[in-house]
Amino acid sequence: MTTATISAKGWIVIPVDMRRKYSLNPGDSVVLIDYGGVLSIVPQLSDPIGEAAGRFKGKNSLVGALLAERTRERARE
Repeated sequence: MTTATISAKGWIVIPVDMRRKYSLNPGDSVVLIDYGGVLSIVPQLSDPIGEAAGRFKGKNSLVGALLAERTRERARE
């Protein structure tokens, strides 16, 4: 576990090993998430849609299911 100290200005220095591990560079943005008692610092994605593409691949295509549902709806009209 790594610890950091908060400065009087509210700054936190992220240790170099963590910056390297998560590819954090000067000027990068992070998101602070409050999980109700747990504070997380998460790197902000530069292209959230592009970087998330393909993460939830499975047997069934949600896009395919949506297009099929829309086709059925049009047929009912």
